[in-house]
Amino acid sequence: MIRNRITAIAAAAAAASLLLTACNGTGASDAAASAGSALQSLNFNSGTAKQNDAAPKTGDWANSPGKPAAAPAAKKWVQLSAARAGDLNPVVVNGAGFTLYRFDNDTADPSKSNCNGDCATTWPPVVVAPGGKIFIDGVDKSAVGVVKRDDGNLQVTVGGWPVYRFSKDLKPGDTNGQGVGGTWFGVTPDGQKAGAAAEEEAGAGAEAGGGSPATSVTLSDEPNFGDPSEGVAGSGCQNVARDDSASSLQASGTLKIWSEKDCKGESKVVEGNIADLAAIGFDNTISSVFLG
Repeated sequence: MIRNRITAIAAAAAAASLLLTACNGTGASDAAASAGSALQSLNFNSGTAKQNDAAPKTGDWANSPGKPAAAPAAKKWVQLSAARAGDLNPVVVNGAGFTLYRFDNDTADPSKSNCNGDCATTWPPVVVAPGGKIFIDGVDKSAVGVVKRDDGNLQVTVGGWPVYRFSKDLKPGDTNGQGVGGTWFGVTPDGQKAGAAAEEEAGAGAEAGGGSPATSVTLSDEPNFGDPSEGVAGSGCQNVARDDSASSLQASGTLKIWSEKDCKGESKVVEGNIADLAAIGFDNTISSVFLG
């Protein structure tokens, strides 16, 4: 009797385990099938929305510049164009020319957005209505997909990465979201981080100065190293606390100075002490430096 009861309990447990495994497998399959079905329902058109005679004030053209979105609004069409925005080249922009970004806390395989709630207000997801159109301009169709968000909307992906706008980009070509929190970056046409190559180039450019890379620099507001002054140290791109103030600098080694924050804008490789930055056209111009 006891042996039969134990056998029955073990059999029931095994059956429950098999059922749970089957349900989990079905759930994963259903999710993949749902995304695949949604993708199949979309219409892909080569070229821009304008070239395809999209109606004015629709799709990406209807975005309100500089205003956070209260909630993602599914568009009847979206445009993905390979372009240049600021120092990011190439980077994907939408139909209105606004930079699109990817988030390191998301995943690309499988595609999953982890930006919801307030995050999705600051970073409006690029969403498309079921059966809508995606205009692809310089972006490989095979790199483009969609993923269902937690709110049920279909978010466009590039290289598997869900893509977003940044609410503080006020005009086409702005890249104010680049590098925010060390997790947000413009997205390239193949889903990579835009600007990564530029940062590597910045470091290589500093090393090309001939000396060993500097790991710190003192920036002085007056020529000939007069006070007040500011010290900057570290490795890689460093923003200065008081930009556009330096008239001289002191460094033991080679570094690259930039006219805009985040190592953007005009740049110049310098080595050692510079008593008068006006002599090299950089007086009251430095906003960031590349060290190390």
